Amino acid sequence: MSMSFESFGAERFSSRELSRLEFASRLLDLADDPSLPLLERSKFVAIYAEMLDEFFQVRVVSLEDKIAAGITTPSLDGLRPLDQFRAVRERVLTLTDRLETIVMGSIFPELAAAGIEIVSYASLGDEVKSSLREYFLKSVHPVLTPLAVDPVHPFPQISNLSLNIAVAVTDPVTREERAARIKVPGSLPRFIPLPGNQQWCMIEEIIIGNLDVLFPGMEIGHADLFRVTRNADLALEDDEADDLLVAVEMELRRRRFGKALRVEIQRAMSPEFLALLVEQLELEPDRVYVTDTPLGLGDLWQLCSLRRPDLQLARWSPITPRRLVGEGEVRNIFEVIREGSMLLHHPYESFADSIEEFIDQAASDPDVVGIKQTLYRTSGDSPIVASLIRAAGAGKQVVALVELKARFDEAANIQWAKSLEDAGVHVMYGVMGLKTHSKTALVLRREDDEIRRYAHVGTGNYNSKTARIYEDFSLLTDDEAITHDIGELFNFLTGFSHHVPYRKLVVSPVAAKSTIIGLIDEQASLGSAGLITIKVNGLTDPTVIDALYRANADGVRIRLVVRTLCSLRPGVDGLSENITIKSVVGEFLEHSRVFIFGDPRKSSSVLLIGSADLMERNLERRIEVLVPIEDAALREPIVDSMERTLADDMNSWLLGSDRRWRRTVSVDNRSVHAELRQRAVEVNR
Repeated sequence: MSMSFESFGAERFSSRELSRLEFASRLLDLADDPSLPLLERSKFVAIYAEMLDEFFQVRVVSLEDKIAAGITTPSLDGLRPLDQFRAVRERVLTLTDRLETIVMGSIFPELAAAGIEIVSYASLGDEVKSSLREYFLKSVHPVLTPLAVDPVHPFPQISNLSLNIAVAVTDPVTREERAARIKVPGSLPRFIPLPGNQQWCMIEEIIIGNLDVLFPGMEIGHADLFRVTRNADLALEDDEADDLLVAVEMELRRRRFGKALRVEIQRAMSPEFLALLVEQLELEPDRVYVTDTPLGLGDLWQLCSLRRPDLQLARWSPITPRRLVGEGEVRNIFEVIREGSMLLHHPYESFADSIEEFIDQAASDPDVVGIKQTLYRTSGDSPIVASLIRAAGAGKQVVALVELKARFDEAANIQWAKSLEDAGVHVMYGVMGLKTHSKTALVLRREDDEIRRYAHVGTGNYNSKTARIYEDFSLLTDDEAITHDIGELFNFLTGFSHHVPYRKLVVSPVAAKSTIIGLIDEQASLGSAGLITIKVNGLTDPTVIDALYRANADGVRIRLVVRTLCSLRPGVDGLSENITIKSVVGEFLEHSRVFIFGDPRKSSSVLLIGSADLMERNLERRIEVLVPIEDAALREPIVDSMERTLADDMNSWLLGSDRRWRRTVSVDNRSVHAELRQRAVEVNR
């Protein structure tokens, strides 16, 4: 019976690509939710737009490459690359139509009624147009470069995700028609406020309204907007690069003009220019996406950042953990950790006052002799990087492992790597063939004539900005076994040593997959007394999925919280009837990874937190760290948050056996985000 799941064949898996688009659909559910404040709904439109851009740049290109190479081998879900591409296009077209209905039919009209009206340039009076022309001449015109398109002038390079205007002009003397392309400058605000700050005009409309300045003496014809998405996946193998830093910089320059994958146009575009565009970009017609919605709606972040409390959720200020506050001053964090390890839950508890403070105090403490840290995604004004630079300047031994290939953060990480190196930090770029995704820091402090280790292990990045909106757990500890293991891990990452057997840490790719499958199988051996509770961002690894099906067949109850990608099918008779899967999407982005095997309230259960999702890339091609949480006081907030997450019915979607997600109907009006905010206030009072 335990092997019967295999008889379902490819039907037991769901498409990873279509699963990603189902997450996009959940974002649109929130954009369409009238119970949410208007700028919160707009925020979810911006998140959706950016997510879809990334999906094309990274996932669709993979399908394109397979199709171009003539690969017809089905993926796990039984779909061949061409079938997947067609299914993706069909779903994206549906989502595009829905986005248009939400934005043009609901959000923009409601914003206008609330005093944030997006107006067309053509509808404005002469006086307002005159002031906008002045703005155009001073601030916009100097940075514009019209590029002619004709037999003498080759079709211009269109950079990735840039907004462009295609203009048709006619010479009044010769009656000769010409085409030109103008790139809308991304360095300028997209939405320009009009006098009174009640109305806003989009910058492309202002440019189109003043084309006579760019083409003096010419008759202006059609002006159409378009946007090109290109392959943004780094085509880089570690063993091909003598200098990884230089190689990544070169690849980033190539990325701006990678293979075109998608062109977005507005419905009114002239058929002649569309034909030219498709021909010059070497695109098939099924790579064209048509809409009446403004292109590049990720720019809505500009409006979302307006100070309009009446249109936004109340801003949450993370709580400073009570243990870190002394008599009116910040306590010595190393004394606090010696009193007992700390478990922190962000953004409910402050990342700045705990993890950033940990590194800040380490940089200033004369007894600290060394700091070692992994950096995957950091913010543009990273206090942690500033602390590492200061520590190196104070003569401490500082090692930073910077992951140069953190997708879409490569440029920022290159800059940080150079700044750190200039300050005397030992900068390493990780292990050949593996991304370093673990969230670990180690501080070495001289105490009583010996070196004592203090460590941080987290589920989230060392990023001040995202720490205010991403939900994550952090462990600060001086546990001898854990800090010893982290020391050994850094030796592996920075030197040429092999992995040693770790005392407590579970490290990918050496042991994470086998450990997780072993723990699943242990619960399977308990039959209906078994219980598995897991929270991850993605679940796509087929070996792990089959282990969960095996446990299901033995009667184990399995509760999964999966934010985005999910290739497991729950609720199928004979396959997964004991498995439930929910996704929580709302005010904070659920980012923590939590694994509980057994009854969470019993000390005999195994509880792990860390950086690894249940995806092949995380378990086989990345350095990931999971740490066991054994102390009852540290386990309690994690278990409590998981139970509240499972009980949430206001920010939740359930995955059906038909592979579709459906929003839960709120009965108890339970919001995990509201409840955990309240909990943070109470426990730190």
